[in-house]
Amino acid sequence: MKRAVITFITDFGTKDGYAGVMKGVILKINPEVRFVDISHEISPQDILEAGLVLKNSYNYFPDRSIHLVVVDPGVGSKRRAVAIEGENHFFIGPDNGVFTFIYGVDRIRRVVELENNRYFLSNISNTFHGRDIFAPVAAHLSLGTPLENFGSICKDFIKVDLPEPEIEEGIINGIIIHMDRFGNLISNIHEALFTESIGSGTYRILIGDQMIEEVQDSYSGVKEGEILAIFGSSGYLEISKRDQNAKKMLGLDKGSEIKVLFR
Repeated sequence: MKRAVITFITDFGTKDGYAGVMKGVILKINPEVRFVDISHEISPQDILEAGLVLKNSYNYFPDRSIHLVVVDPGVGSKRRAVAIEGENHFFIGPDNGVFTFIYGVDRIRRVVELENNRYFLSNISNTFHGRDIFAPVAAHLSLGTPLENFGSICKDFIKVDLPEPEIEEGIINGIIIHMDRFGNLISNIHEALFTESIGSGTYRILIGDQMIEEVQDSYSGVKEGEILAIFGSSGYLEISKRDQNAKKMLGLDKGSEIKVLFR
Protein backbone atom coordinates (compact mmCIF):
# COMPACT_ATOMS: atom_id res chain seq x y z
CA MET A 1 0.00 0.00 0.00
CA LYS A 2 3.01 2.32 0.30
CA ARG A 3 2.82 3.07 -3.43
CA ALA A 4 -0.74 4.30 -3.09
CA VAL A 5 -2.18 6.82 -5.56
CA ILE A 6 -3.48 10.10 -4.15
CA THR A 7 -5.40 12.39 -6.51
CA PHE A 8 -6.21 16.08 -6.05
CA ILE A 9 -9.23 18.17 -6.96
CA THR A 10 -9.08 21.74 -5.63
CA ASP A 11 -9.97 25.32 -6.47
CA PHE A 12 -6.47 26.48 -5.51
CA GLY A 13 -5.16 27.12 -9.01
CA THR A 14 -1.41 26.84 -9.60
CA LYS A 15 -0.22 30.41 -9.03
CA ASP A 16 0.11 29.99 -5.27
CA GLY A 17 1.82 27.18 -3.44
CA TYR A 18 -1.20 25.61 -1.75
CA ALA A 19 -1.35 22.38 -3.76
CA GLY A 20 2.41 21.92 -3.58
CA VAL A 21 2.45 22.40 0.19
CA MET A 22 -0.18 19.67 0.61
CA LYS A 23 2.01 17.31 -1.39
CA GLY A 24 4.97 18.22 0.77
CA VAL A 25 3.02 17.33 3.91
CA ILE A 26 2.09 13.97 2.42
CA LEU A 27 5.63 13.18 1.27
CA LYS A 28 7.04 13.77 4.75
CA ILE A 29 4.72 11.03 6.00
CA ASN A 30 4.86 8.68 3.01
CA PRO A 31 7.64 9.41 0.48
CA GLU A 32 6.44 6.60 -1.78
CA VAL A 33 3.08 8.11 -2.74
CA ARG A 34 2.21 8.72 -6.38
CA PHE A 35 0.30 11.95 -7.03
CA VAL A 36 -2.16 12.75 -9.81
CA ASP A 37 -3.58 16.26 -10.22
CA ILE A 38 -7.06 15.80 -11.63
CA SER A 39 -7.76 19.53 -11.44
CA HIS A 40 -6.73 22.60 -9.46
CA GLU A 41 -8.89 24.84 -11.65
CA ILE A 42 -12.32 24.26 -10.12
CA SER A 43 -14.25 27.53 -10.05
CA PRO A 44 -13.69 29.12 -6.63
CA GLN A 45 -15.90 27.52 -3.97
CA ASP A 46 -17.97 25.64 -6.56
CA ILE A 47 -18.90 22.45 -4.71
CA LEU A 48 -21.12 21.11 -7.48
CA GLU A 49 -18.43 21.52 -10.13
CA ALA A 50 -15.87 19.75 -7.96
CA GLY A 51 -18.29 16.91 -7.30
CA LEU A 52 -19.03 16.49 -10.99
CA VAL A 53 -15.33 16.41 -11.91
CA LEU A 54 -14.78 13.79 -9.20
CA LYS A 55 -17.70 11.69 -10.38
CA ASN A 56 -16.44 11.71 -13.97
CA SER A 57 -12.85 10.80 -13.08
CA TYR A 58 -12.35 8.71 -9.96
CA ASN A 59 -13.35 5.35 -11.40
CA TYR A 60 -10.54 5.48 -13.99
CA PHE A 61 -7.91 5.18 -11.25
CA PRO A 62 -6.56 1.99 -9.68
CA ASP A 63 -8.54 0.38 -6.89
CA ARG A 64 -7.74 1.73 -3.42
CA SER A 65 -6.79 5.15 -4.78
CA ILE A 66 -7.32 8.03 -2.36
CA HIS A 67 -9.14 11.04 -3.79
CA LEU A 68 -8.49 14.29 -1.95
CA VAL A 69 -11.09 16.99 -2.70
CA VAL A 70 -10.53 20.43 -1.19
CA VAL A 71 -13.20 22.90 -2.29
CA ASP A 72 -14.11 24.24 1.09
CA PRO A 73 -15.96 27.56 1.46
CA GLY A 74 -16.80 26.60 5.07
CA VAL A 75 -13.20 26.04 6.20
CA GLY A 76 -12.74 27.05 9.83
CA SER A 77 -16.45 26.72 10.62
CA LYS A 78 -18.21 23.83 12.37
CA ARG A 79 -18.53 21.85 9.13
CA ARG A 80 -17.08 18.37 9.55
CA ALA A 81 -14.14 16.75 7.82
CA VAL A 82 -14.72 13.22 6.53
CA ALA A 83 -13.05 10.19 5.03
CA ILE A 84 -15.19 7.87 2.92
CA GLU A 85 -14.61 4.26 2.02
CA GLY A 86 -16.36 3.37 -1.20
CA GLU A 87 -16.47 0.02 -2.92
CA ASN A 88 -12.97 0.41 -4.40
CA HIS A 89 -11.82 3.93 -3.56
CA PHE A 90 -11.31 6.34 -0.67
CA PHE A 91 -12.39 9.99 -0.58
CA ILE A 92 -11.25 12.70 1.84
CA GLY A 93 -12.50 16.25 2.18
CA PRO A 94 -15.02 18.58 3.80
CA ASP A 95 -18.53 17.38 4.63
CA ASN A 96 -20.19 20.15 2.64
CA GLY A 97 -21.95 18.23 -0.13
CA VAL A 98 -18.94 17.91 -2.44
CA PHE A 99 -19.29 14.11 -2.30
CA THR A 100 -23.00 14.10 -3.16
CA PHE A 101 -22.39 12.55 -6.60
CA ILE A 102 -20.24 9.83 -5.01
CA TYR A 103 -22.95 8.91 -2.52
CA GLY A 104 -25.25 8.48 -5.50
CA VAL A 105 -23.06 6.34 -7.79
CA ASP A 106 -20.68 4.40 -5.53
CA ARG A 107 -21.42 1.68 -3.00
CA ILE A 108 -20.39 3.42 0.21
CA ARG A 109 -19.12 1.15 2.95
CA ARG A 110 -18.65 3.77 5.64
CA VAL A 111 -18.11 7.46 6.29
CA VAL A 112 -15.87 8.53 9.18
CA GLU A 113 -15.69 11.96 10.74
CA LEU A 114 -12.05 13.03 11.09
CA GLU A 115 -11.65 13.65 14.82
CA ASN A 116 -8.35 12.08 15.92
CA ASN A 117 -5.84 14.94 15.90
CA ARG A 118 -3.02 12.44 16.25
CA TYR A 119 -3.19 12.26 12.44
CA PHE A 120 -3.33 16.05 11.89
CA LEU A 121 -0.52 18.55 11.83
CA SER A 122 0.26 19.96 15.26
CA ASN A 123 -0.98 23.47 14.47
CA ILE A 124 -4.39 23.67 12.78
CA SER A 125 -5.09 26.91 10.94
CA ASN A 126 -8.61 28.21 10.38
CA THR A 127 -8.04 28.67 6.66
CA PHE A 128 -6.02 25.71 5.36
CA HIS A 129 -7.46 22.37 6.46
CA GLY A 130 -6.23 20.93 3.18
CA ARG A 131 -2.70 21.19 4.52
CA ASP A 132 -3.34 20.62 8.22
CA ILE A 133 -6.01 17.89 8.23
CA PHE A 134 -6.85 16.39 4.84
CA ALA A 135 -3.30 15.94 3.54
CA PRO A 136 -1.86 14.20 6.62
CA VAL A 137 -4.93 11.97 6.94
CA ALA A 138 -4.56 10.96 3.28
CA ALA A 139 -0.89 10.18 3.89
CA HIS A 140 -1.56 8.01 6.94
CA LEU A 141 -4.37 6.25 5.10
CA SER A 142 -1.97 5.53 2.23
CA LEU A 143 0.30 3.77 4.74
CA GLY A 144 -2.51 1.43 5.71
CA THR A 145 -3.85 3.13 8.84
CA PRO A 146 -7.35 1.67 9.43
CA LEU A 147 -10.14 4.10 8.66
CA GLU A 148 -11.68 3.69 12.12
CA ASN A 149 -8.53 5.14 13.68
CA PHE A 150 -9.36 8.57 12.31
CA GLY A 151 -12.69 9.02 14.08
CA SER A 152 -16.23 7.82 14.55
CA ILE A 153 -18.81 6.65 12.01
CA CYS A 154 -20.82 9.49 10.47
CA LYS A 155 -24.33 8.65 9.28
CA ASP A 156 -25.80 12.12 8.74
CA PHE A 157 -23.26 13.29 6.16
CA ILE A 158 -24.24 16.19 3.94
CA LYS A 159 -25.87 15.76 0.55
CA VAL A 160 -26.95 18.68 -1.59
CA ASP A 161 -29.96 18.65 -3.88
CA LEU A 162 -28.72 17.99 -7.39
CA PRO A 163 -30.48 19.69 -10.30
CA GLU A 164 -32.37 16.89 -12.00
CA PRO A 165 -34.12 17.30 -15.37
CA GLU A 166 -37.87 17.70 -15.23
CA ILE A 167 -40.05 15.92 -17.76
CA GLU A 168 -43.45 17.10 -18.87
CA GLU A 169 -45.50 16.10 -21.88
CA GLY A 170 -43.17 16.31 -24.87
CA ILE A 171 -40.41 18.27 -23.09
CA ILE A 172 -37.26 17.47 -21.11
CA ASN A 173 -36.38 20.57 -19.10
CA GLY A 174 -32.71 20.66 -18.15
CA ILE A 175 -30.09 23.20 -17.17
CA ILE A 176 -26.40 23.79 -17.82
CA ILE A 177 -24.41 22.48 -14.84
CA HIS A 178 -20.82 22.81 -16.06
CA MET A 179 -18.68 24.57 -18.64
CA ASP A 180 -15.30 23.18 -19.59
CA ARG A 181 -12.27 25.25 -20.60
CA PHE A 182 -13.23 24.95 -24.28
CA GLY A 183 -16.55 26.70 -23.65
CA ASN A 184 -18.65 23.56 -24.07
CA LEU A 185 -21.93 23.77 -22.15
CA ILE A 186 -22.66 20.54 -20.29
CA SER A 187 -26.24 19.88 -19.25
CA ASN A 188 -27.79 17.61 -16.65
CA ILE A 189 -29.60 15.57 -19.34
CA HIS A 190 -28.03 12.14 -19.46
CA GLU A 191 -28.00 10.08 -22.65
CA ALA A 192 -29.99 7.28 -20.98
CA LEU A 193 -32.82 9.67 -20.08
CA PHE A 194 -32.71 11.23 -23.54
CA THR A 195 -32.92 7.86 -25.29
CA GLU A 196 -35.67 6.58 -23.01
CA SER A 197 -37.78 9.71 -23.50
CA ILE A 198 -37.29 10.13 -27.25
CA GLY A 199 -37.56 6.50 -28.29
CA SER A 200 -37.96 6.38 -32.04
CA GLY A 201 -39.66 9.76 -32.19
CA THR A 202 -38.44 13.12 -33.45
CA TYR A 203 -36.90 15.88 -31.35
CA ARG A 204 -35.35 19.35 -31.32
CA ILE A 205 -33.04 20.93 -28.76
CA LEU A 206 -33.64 24.52 -27.68
CA ILE A 207 -30.95 26.51 -25.86
CA GLY A 208 -30.94 30.29 -25.73
CA ASP A 209 -32.13 31.42 -29.15
CA GLN A 210 -30.64 28.37 -30.88
CA MET A 211 -32.69 25.44 -32.16
CA ILE A 212 -30.65 22.31 -32.86
CA GLU A 213 -32.23 19.60 -34.97
CA GLU A 214 -30.09 16.58 -34.11
CA VAL A 215 -27.40 15.20 -31.86
CA GLN A 216 -24.09 14.65 -33.63
CA ASP A 217 -21.78 11.65 -33.22
CA SER A 218 -18.67 13.83 -33.41
CA TYR A 219 -17.63 17.48 -33.66
CA SER A 220 -16.89 16.96 -37.34
CA GLY A 221 -20.62 16.51 -37.98
CA VAL A 222 -20.98 20.26 -38.53
CA LYS A 223 -18.93 22.97 -40.25
CA GLU A 224 -16.41 25.12 -38.39
CA GLY A 225 -18.14 27.75 -36.25
CA GLU A 226 -21.50 25.96 -36.18
CA ILE A 227 -23.35 25.05 -32.99
CA LEU A 228 -23.90 21.36 -32.31
CA ALA A 229 -25.26 19.01 -29.67
CA ILE A 230 -23.30 15.92 -28.66
CA PHE A 231 -23.14 13.44 -25.81
CA GLY A 232 -19.74 13.99 -24.22
CA SER A 233 -17.46 11.51 -22.51
CA SER A 234 -19.39 11.85 -19.24
CA GLY A 235 -22.62 10.78 -20.96
CA TYR A 236 -24.40 14.14 -20.65
CA LEU A 237 -25.81 16.28 -23.43
CA GLU A 238 -23.39 19.06 -24.36
CA ILE A 239 -23.75 22.12 -26.54
CA SER A 240 -20.59 23.03 -28.43
CA LYS A 241 -19.39 25.28 -31.20
CA ARG A 242 -16.99 23.52 -33.52
CA ASP A 243 -13.45 24.85 -33.04
CA GLN A 244 -14.81 27.82 -31.08
CA ASN A 245 -16.42 28.75 -27.75
CA ALA A 246 -20.14 28.03 -27.34
CA LYS A 247 -20.37 29.85 -24.01
CA LYS A 248 -19.10 33.10 -25.48
CA MET A 249 -21.26 32.86 -28.57
CA LEU A 250 -24.49 32.07 -26.74
CA GLY A 251 -23.80 34.26 -23.72
CA LEU A 252 -25.03 31.55 -21.36
CA ASP A 253 -23.82 30.39 -17.96
CA LYS A 254 -24.44 27.72 -15.36
CA GLY A 255 -28.13 27.45 -14.63
CA SER A 256 -29.19 28.41 -18.15
CA GLU A 257 -32.12 26.41 -19.46
CA ILE A 258 -31.92 23.74 -22.13
CA LYS A 259 -34.99 21.98 -23.49
CA VAL A 260 -35.46 18.85 -25.56
CA LEU A 261 -38.78 19.01 -27.42
CA PHE A 262 -39.92 15.60 -28.63
CA ARG A 263 -42.90 13.77 -30.00
